[in-house]
Amino acid sequence: MSCEKLHSVDCATKRIKAVGAVILAGVLTLAAGCSATGGKQAKEAAGITGGGVDTPRYTVAMISHGAPGDTFWDLVRAGAEDAAKKNNLELRYSSNPQAPEQANLVQNAIDSHVDGIALTLPNADALGPVARKAAQDNITTVGLNAGMSDYSKYGISAFFGQDETVSGEAAGKRLAKEKARKVLCVIHEQGNSSQESRCAGVKKGLGSAGSMEILYVNGMDLTSVESTVEAKLAQDKSVDWIMGLQAPVAMTAQKAADAAGSQAKVATFDTDSALVNAIQQGKIAFAIDQQPYLQGYMAIDALWLAKRNGSMPGGGQPVYTGPSFIDQSNVDTIADAAQAGLR
Repeated sequence: MSCEKLHSVDCATKRIKAVGAVILAGVLTLAAGCSATGGKQAKEAAGITGGGVDTPRYTVAMISHGAPGDTFWDLVRAGAEDAAKKNNLELRYSSNPQAPEQANLVQNAIDSHVDGIALTLPNADALGPVARKAAQDNITTVGLNAGMSDYSKYGISAFFGQDETVSGEAAGKRLAKEKARKVLCVIHEQGNSSQESRCAGVKKGLGSAGSMEILYVNGMDLTSVESTVEAKLAQDKSVDWIMGLQAPVAMTAQKAADAAGSQAKVATFDTDSALVNAIQQGKIAFAIDQQPYLQGYMAIDALWLAKRNGSMPGGGQPVYTGPSFIDQSNVDTIADAAQAGLR
């Protein structure tokens, strides 16, 4: 019998039931879709896409001793920014190559009540006390890049980087195999203990195979670096290898060697895209890589883990990110990543 021939109340009841069945079917279809994607649609509808987590939005600071224009620190920062994005963190990055100013930046982070701090310790005497203050204020603090031998003295929870003496010694042994006779180790930041440790390691690794001399330059003025290295090479023809401690200085030293008519070969610590290209072209012999992107990434990731569930990598020991050698035999494996600003 048609609805029109039924009592009006019965007709209305049938219509309500029909509409309800349609709505129920739609709800079940939507639920099935959410279940199949692990709840992704529901999170997107709520705006919880962030960097891949739905944990609270924390604020962390990274304070380095990076100098303006030093491409190494661009890689560290890129890693830190990627970790912050993934973990739904607000990252406040700052740097200053002068230890007292870097210490002031750390104090500013403490005063702004950040949830975590990652910092470098190129001068532990100047930066250690303020790092200890952060830890005493219950701000999770981790170290990276510089200060591996000192970080645990100041309440710093973890460290990500390489042992500079070990990496320097590895470089020295490599130079000995290359039959280096006189190595010029170029320090571009006076007072930076990490750089002093690198050169000391080079000397130890070189052993009796050859000699090593330190040349101090101003890494923030590459024009001055070039003229200083060129003058040294013109004056001392016995130098057959130059060991740079960062990519731009090494590239500048290579130009200085050409200008001085020197046959000295150039190697370096650390890389950037220009240096990777120079290795491919044979202009730079090799580089010791400590993976700066990884240092930045792991330091910020560790701060999030500490807030997330109280965990901390390393078990009280430093987490090594290097050293490894990059030369013409393996440079192509990282070339694309280098061009993308990731190595």
